Amino acid sequence: MQKLQCSSLLFAITLSLFCSPMSSVRADGPQDNLPGEVRAVPPVGITLSEQDHQELTTGIDQLDEMIEQLRKRKDARTPALLPDIEIFARALRQNIEHSELYSDNEVKAAKSVLAEGKRRAEALLEGDAPWTTQTGLVVRGYRSRIDNTVQPYGLEIPHNYSFGHNDKFRLDLWFHGRGEKVLETSFINQRMNRRGQYQPANTFILHPYGRYSNAFKFAGEVDVLEALEHARQNYRIDEHRIAVRGFSMGGAGCWQMAVHYPDLFFAANPGAGFAETPEFLKSFQQETLNPTWYEQKLWRMYDCTDNALNLYQLPVVAYSGELDIQKQAADIMEQALAKENIRLTHIIGPETKHAIHPESNKIITTKLDSLAEHVSLDPPQQLRFITHTLKYNKLHWLTVTGLEQHWEPSRVYAELEPENKRILVSVQGVTGLDLNFPAGTCSFPLDQKIEIHLTTKYQSRPSLHKQIMELDRPGTDRSWSCSLRWAGRQWVQQSAEPTGLKKKHNLQGPVDDAFMESFTVVSPTGTNWHDQVGDWASSEQEHFVQEWRRHFRGDAVVVDDTKLTDDKIASSNLILFGDPSSNQYLAKIIDRLPLEWTEEKLVFKGKSYDPTVHAPILIFPNPENPSRYVVLNSGFTYREYAYLNNARQVPKLPDWAIINLNTKPNALWPGQVVEAGFFDEYWR
Repeated sequence: MQKLQCSSLLFAITLSLFCSPMSSVRADGPQDNLPGEVRAVPPVGITLSEQDHQELTTGIDQLDEMIEQLRKRKDARTPALLPDIEIFARALRQNIEHSELYSDNEVKAAKSVLAEGKRRAEALLEGDAPWTTQTGLVVRGYRSRIDNTVQPYGLEIPHNYSFGHNDKFRLDLWFHGRGEKVLETSFINQRMNRRGQYQPANTFILHPYGRYSNAFKFAGEVDVLEALEHARQNYRIDEHRIAVRGFSMGGAGCWQMAVHYPDLFFAANPGAGFAETPEFLKSFQQETLNPTWYEQKLWRMYDCTDNALNLYQLPVVAYSGELDIQKQAADIMEQALAKENIRLTHIIGPETKHAIHPESNKIITTKLDSLAEHVSLDPPQQLRFITHTLKYNKLHWLTVTGLEQHWEPSRVYAELEPENKRILVSVQGVTGLDLNFPAGTCSFPLDQKIEIHLTTKYQSRPSLHKQIMELDRPGTDRSWSCSLRWAGRQWVQQSAEPTGLKKKHNLQGPVDDAFMESFTVVSPTGTNWHDQVGDWASSEQEHFVQEWRRHFRGDAVVVDDTKLTDDKIASSNLILFGDPSSNQYLAKIIDRLPLEWTEEKLVFKGKSYDPTVHAPILIFPNPENPSRYVVLNSGFTYREYAYLNNARQVPKLPDWAIINLNTKPNALWPGQVVEAGFFDEYWR
């Protein structure tokens, strides 16, 4: 670690006002450890005066009318630019209709946001879009593939960026801190008027909204990727010089994006925040934890300590204030990295609490500038990779396509030796591998075959398995690829994807994974076999739709089972509420799901449950479209209690659960979880 010797705190105190502009006014702590006394997040806002309410709602109606005129246009340009205007109308309507403005200043900000939305609409109606060639602070919008809502993000565009040239610019993602009152209108206003913490030269700064206050996980994680892709489509971004950075909750988001997407960035700069769930909640929240066995396994989805090895590939410059309780995040990552023989670069601001010390700021800026100058465009010669799920399965030229067992640590060590015409690969718990070098990136000789030396270790085999495979030569375009799978006794080359159900990337569970891609809620229109099941399913559907809007700031797409189209079946995960009597689509596929569910019985994995007071939750490949999921009777699985601390926002249920409905849903669970577990690698 590196500790500064500067003792002056004047600038650190000043910077603390800006380092986390979305920090919550209310501190977390033991008062938020009572599941029976959960405060509202987001809280209820102020009551608008009749004049303000009339002015804003009338203005939004006018903006909506202009947007409707633009939707009717037939030109190719307008549809792509509409989200840049729609974000203003949606933000304002959401925040006003649901009482999500919190002060007179926010009301003034709302009027400013409305005025900007109108200016853009008027300009586009005239055939102009001046914000698309603007430098400095710019707010953009995109339409999310998850739920078809428009989502905002902020940009800081360098003033020396020229829209007519071909040079590419570095981009730094900056993740904001926790802000329970920072809803869309407030976020847009901030991004229109406030520069971020760091101002590196010749660099775009992208501020993702992250769909509110979820530490950039789940839909928040997808928001980062979608906003980045939108920026890359509209500006000349150097794909080799993208950094991920953040402070407080943003530091937590930075850690998790870094370990899950290490080949997307040239550097990571996390500050404060948290890096895992259990130890942070014990130290920061003073919470007594009593997790189920499956919750502990599911912590591995976002616990960066379990995935620290992936930072072998990614330069990291961590920051902590010396007196900040959230220094725990970098400290525990330092320990996790040390176990992998990796030393963390950890800048510590002296005598500093929850802020970025000015001298630390300078050191971090210098280090990231240097890293940006020394980015290598060649494929790395050595890879060190760990994963617990095929959700996160790729690193540079390596893709893991099969695991011995999900949620157990699976490792790959790989090294290129072009001079010896071989690739050394050591795996633990991995049953499928793809190695891929696109045209121009394979450095092996063209006239000799490539050998792969494989060393394999599995839980089911006490001894190491060693094997040498001789594979084909590179092509004349300097490309080369191969697909390998473990056949039970040895590795074999695979030319086509195996048939039959098998867990794979984006089709591996748990339940929460269904809400990281396009989904459609299929609402039952029939009558349930049992009133208690029907009432519960209806209540859970209503709860999910409401909480998706409140917590992930989206509008769930809901269709009646009688109106479900082939297009929806083909393009989205289907979230089915009800039972086979009430939900037509569930009735259609029930005999192809791994349970027996009739009016008289509910049988799952050989066990029977009383169908009058029990209901299943599960995720499974859709029998009519195995590339997409069906989910029974569940939205995202953490509930209101988890909103109070971002470290709690992890999956609460695995692939399936049986719920006893005699216990009412609460802020933790959808009822009494009688049993729960994971399907195996073949969805059995």
